[in-house]
Amino acid sequence: MDDEGSAALEFIAVGVILLVPLVYLIIALGAIQEQALGVEAAARHTMRAIALAPSAEAAETRGEQVLASVVEQYGLDAGSLEMSMTCPGEEGECPRAGETATLTITADVSLPLIPAVFGLENAATIAVEGSSVQKMSRTWGEQ
Repeated sequence: MDDEGSAALEFIAVGVILLVPLVYLIIALGAIQEQALGVEAAARHTMRAIALAPSAEAAETRGEQVLASVVEQYGLDAGSLEMSMTCPGEEGECPRAGETATLTITADVSLPLIPAVFGLENAATIAVEGSSVQKMSRTWGEQ
């Protein structure tokens, strides 16, 4: 039985079979991490802009500007972003002066190299979430 020379061929075949999924895993995890960092930065910077605004109208404008800037910088899909702001205690307008407000932003991350056939692109998405908590000034919104 002559096996001379087959070790190199076996090494290449097994190497490719193991290397391709490993490279895809690294690419997918990188894409997910990039979007997770972007969503977290969007929540943090947007909430900070809202908390530092002198009025509710200025807060909305500044928040939208900051969010648009972060979405552009991190390459987030603006269509998949969902924002919600909550304040503890009684129901009503949020944010309120003197309250602690929480801004949560979620986004769907599509895995790379997934073809858009048979709805695979929808099934191969992962939700990432970022949130930020900010104490509003006692005089927030009174100007």
